[in-house]
Amino acid sequence: MSTLEIKDLHVTVETEQGTKEILRGVTLTIESGQTHAIMGPNGSGKSTLAYSIAGHPKYTVTSGTVTLDGEDVLEMSVDERARAGLFLAMQYPVEVPGVTVSNFLRTAKTAVSGEAPKLRTWVKDVKGAMENLRMDAAFAERNVNEGFSGGEKKRHEILQMELLRPKFAVLDETDSGLDVDALRVVSEGVNRAKESTGAGVLLITHYTRILRYIQPDFVHVFVDGRIAEEGGPELAERLEAEGYDRFQPAVTEA
Repeated sequence: MSTLEIKDLHVTVETEQGTKEILRGVTLTIESGQTHAIMGPNGSGKSTLAYSIAGHPKYTVTSGTVTLDGEDVLEMSVDERARAGLFLAMQYPVEVPGVTVSNFLRTAKTAVSGEAPKLRTWVKDVKGAMENLRMDAAFAERNVNEGFSGGEKKRHEILQMELLRPKFAVLDETDSGLDVDALRVVSEGVNRAKESTGAGVLLITHYTRILRYIQPDFVHVFVDGRIAEEGGPELAERLEAEGYDRFQPAVTEA
């Protein structure tokens, strides 16, 4: 059992207008095997939480803590966080010209594990994971995300998750830009990875459609950089029916 614990996290970002506080005291604990869904309107701080956990230099943690099994995540470099068992699937995966998918995956696996995987077993694992995600084997020799469609990029993110086997996976709007078939395939990949490793999942999304495939244990509603409400799967169903209006400040007539 592993635990990712976030306590009273405050995060700022520099803008043209000056320093802006995005997260205003977020507290959240995720255990192995749990799925936590983070939902909320645009600009509420969901993605900022994801990138702050991963160590994006754009975001400055001004107070609070993030620990993984008691170890201070905020003191770790980005690569140290990955080796400790943290994984981020990005909303907008970047292209890496000149690096093939196969080389990228094996290099990443070697860096995270501390030793190169045995080639025969590795090739079999990669091939099987790609087949499960309905990815053409030819993608292994293409440059990372170069010329990939939105759906292909998201499948590649989940391919990484399956092969790297993290303790905790943060999925930042993995459902965005996916059609119904791709959404199902990607969700099945997440479920397979979670079942095979016991990983904890922090799933960030605007919509409930992905939650029909990836069942959350807990739902947290983000509003203005804070958790405004928490509950179980039924909270997501209520958000689907009512939206976020009840969390917004009431407008009074003069």
